[in-house]
Amino acid sequence: MDQSKAVLMDRPPVYSELLPLPGIPCLGSFKKLLCVVLVVVVLVVVLLGVLLMGLHMSQKHTETIFQMSLHDGTESALRKEGVATFHLDTGINSSATVVYDYNKLLISTRPRPGRGCYITRMDPENVPSLQSIAENVLSKIGQKEGTSQQLVTDLSVLGTTSRVLCGQLPVYWA
Repeated sequence: MDQSKAVLMDRPPVYSELLPLPGIPCLGSFKKLLCVVLVVVVLVVVLLGVLLMGLHMSQKHTETIFQMSLHDGTESALRKEGVATFHLDTGINSSATVVYDYNKLLISTRPRPGRGCYITRMDPENVPSLQSIAENVLSKIGQKEGTSQQLVTDLSVLGTTSRVLCGQLPVYWA
């Protein structure tokens, strides 16, 4: 009996060894698949984030341009040169360029096709809309030149932008 006890006590029992986990036969390829799926998900999330940031920046830019168009661009024009220029499509084969000169308080209109340029005085508290100017231009195109139109004799009353707009054309008071 002494011998059997000695055999048992030769080595103390090892409690630190854990039993091996039951193995999944495809664990190696499963880890690879899991890594690939994780990388794809991360790439999709990053790409989606970049696209959303681009959309947000584009939307902000569009909103800024829209807000500027609601104000007819006059605020920025007043701050810079005191001049705002617009292009009007007044119908088939006709258009007009309109210059609001806030320094000289004049509105210059050049209809195309047309053989003249029309100047109107502007009241700073009651600036006419582009719609009313377009109607005025259409009525002027229908009239023959020289009928109830007073020629502007002193072109120094015009601003630089209006002089460039009218060029060598006769300038009439509208």
